[in-house]
Amino acid sequence: MTKIQDDMSGLVDLMRPQTTGAIRKSHPIYVDLLPPCNHACPAGENIQAWLDHAQAGNYYEAWVELTKNNPFPAIHGRVCYHPCEDSCNRGELNTPVSIHAVERFLGDKALEENWQFPKTEPTNKRVMIIGAGPSGLSAAYHLALLGHEVEIYEAGPVSGGMLHFGIPAYRLPRDILQKEVDRLLTMGVKIHLNHKVDDVIAEQKAGKFDAVYLAIGAQAGSHIDIPARESAKILDAVDLLRKTGTGEKPLLGRKVVIYGGGNTAMDSARTAKRLGANDAIIVYRRDQAHMPAHQFEMEEALEEGVKIKWLSTIKNMDGTDITIEKVKLDDNGRPVPTGKFETLTADSLVLAVGQTTQTEFLQKVDGIEFKKDGTVIVDRNMQTGHPSIFAGGDMIPAERTVTTAVGHGKKAARHIDAWLKGTTYQEPAKHGIVHFEAMNLPIYSNAIKTEQHHLPVDKRTDFSEVLEGLNESEARYEAKRCLSCGNCYECDNCYAACPEDAIKKLGIGKGYDVDLNKCTGCAVCYEQCPCHAIEMQAEV
Repeated sequence: MTKIQDDMSGLVDLMRPQTTGAIRKSHPIYVDLLPPCNHACPAGENIQAWLDHAQAGNYYEAWVELTKNNPFPAIHGRVCYHPCEDSCNRGELNTPVSIHAVERFLGDKALEENWQFPKTEPTNKRVMIIGAGPSGLSAAYHLALLGHEVEIYEAGPVSGGMLHFGIPAYRLPRDILQKEVDRLLTMGVKIHLNHKVDDVIAEQKAGKFDAVYLAIGAQAGSHIDIPARESAKILDAVDLLRKTGTGEKPLLGRKVVIYGGGNTAMDSARTAKRLGANDAIIVYRRDQAHMPAHQFEMEEALEEGVKIKWLSTIKNMDGTDITIEKVKLDDNGRPVPTGKFETLTADSLVLAVGQTTQTEFLQKVDGIEFKKDGTVIVDRNMQTGHPSIFAGGDMIPAERTVTTAVGHGKKAARHIDAWLKGTTYQEPAKHGIVHFEAMNLPIYSNAIKTEQHHLPVDKRTDFSEVLEGLNESEARYEAKRCLSCGNCYECDNCYAACPEDAIKKLGIGKGYDVDLNKCTGCAVCYEQCPCHAIEMQAEV
């Protein structure tokens, strides 16, 4: 990998109005703004803060800062779709900081070093969580940190929910998942496996729980009717991934068709190849630009030999013959039939057309209301209509991602804690977001992103992990690419630039102060601050 460190100077604005004169019109003030990466993170991580520790080589401190909001960095560094990077201001210069890769490095190092979470003074309050998926596990962690006694009831044989049953091992190794879950057990969290809750109120009373958090996810495949006579084997994608995740090897045959265009369709196709299929063909009713699957997921699938038939729908099946109709998109992007057909031959068909949540067991609980799709309605406090019952994750109306679910768990824990205390949790006010156009970058380093290495395609014959992590030097280099948007990192640019010696250093970690008896309001410090941690405030 070539690392370019050339300094690149921006243009000087010669038309800028003069700010100095006989009377000072404004003076500098130091501010803390919200980096766009932090704002975009569904788990609410303080990304800039833990990157700062990482770039200094303080990895334990970085892990501690990171896990204040997200207890599973080794998991998220692998499976999160990192919306933080889509928002990273560094992307306007060259490429975003590879935040997820540094997060994975910290998570893996924590497992290697056996770093553990602290135990907290007990409150003697008990909370029952239904579902050991990402949202339930996250809520358990945050509630345990707050001192509450937590027990999780999981219907399945292992913890993790869709982390285990929906994400293939080539993306998330099972030993990594289990180690991060085990860390919760050392905090005192109890997990009851193979325990399906059918009567929430009865279980709550029997266990003397003060509150309940519902986090059962959406682990059932959506139904779709395809006319068929003597059809080939039809499987649900969620069921396929679940069986594979428990070690089974479903017999799919040599030719497999996958119907759908999301990430689950990509995972199903790649899983089919690993189970022995020669051909795995995805049939999707829109074009690539409208495909819900993430670009890198699609690219990796294509690398592994998966084929995609765009603008196609399945009309019917007869034996091993699947009739495909070509469609076109109208002005609103909706597929319209063309009347043109073709036939595919397949040994099995995998339906990856969405997921639903199974909330029937909650119908008898007073106060809980549902939307038409079966998801549970909650208020801004994550509380259902039943006073002591809260809900989050994929079972409520929201974006369905692992990181969103983890964020819900944290948010719910804070509201449950407040409810147990007879108060209401108030979210702290957020600082304004600092976008790229607000940055002052007279000089910056054109440092190019460190790429993670993929397992060669010819080696991807089993469920071994596909993507490698960064080593220590790479992770530290990557963390140093952070621009520290909106927050002072004591670079001394303002201190060195001030012509009046008005900027005073307060000591390491304490920032600076402005001596207004010397300041002329020239704004040189403002212009030299690379991260917009200074603003010019008008004189009163």
